[in-house]
Amino acid sequence: MTSIASVTLEVADPAAADRFYAAAFGLGDRLRLRASEEPTSGFRGFTLSLVVSQPADVDALHDAAAQAGATTLKPAAKSLWGYGGVVQAPDGTIWQLASSSKKNTGPATKQVDEFVLLLGVEDVKASKQFYVEHGLAVGKSFGGKYVEFAAEGPVKLALYKRSGLAKVAGVSPDGTGSHRLAIGSDAGPFTDPDGFAWTTASESASV
Repeated sequence: MTSIASVTLEVADPAAADRFYAAAFGLGDRLRLRASEEPTSGFRGFTLSLVVSQPADVDALHDAAAQAGATTLKPAAKSLWGYGGVVQAPDGTIWQLASSSKKNTGPATKQVDEFVLLLGVEDVKASKQFYVEHGLAVGKSFGGKYVEFAAEGPVKLALYKRSGLAKVAGVSPDGTGSHRLAIGSDAGPFTDPDGFAWTTASESASV
């Protein structure tokens, strides 16, 4: 089964981004950085989600990100599905911080249970078929709205309709230019129907 080893964010200032992510989230080798000056504007078509066990952990990550320089797009709050909020890193990447629990069960930590890459795509069914053909197994599927792939690696993958993902993130769906993202996996290099680039895991190393 195809698995994702890491995601690489292409940023204007890798040193500054590294300082931010070390202070905010501490994700280790799952998140990598490399320099890029590729033009990009507006919504880049993806978000990264950190799933934790309780609301206090969401708040801990949110506070750490804010102190390190992130902008709050959606304050952390309870919802029908749990508790969460959205922040945007100084490099422009949008992060969802979420817990399915609405009650705290212990002291706050920054322990991340799941690291999820959500791709905003134009045609969920077509993209789902594309990824199945490239070795990913479907875990959950809700018609043309949302697909979650079974994951054995450090990073989970899910597909969302682009407009819906932008709404969840609290931003306009409009955007142009580079996604500023490379997905490192054992599936080999390819580009998906929405222009997201996949590389071999070894090629995604930080530069």
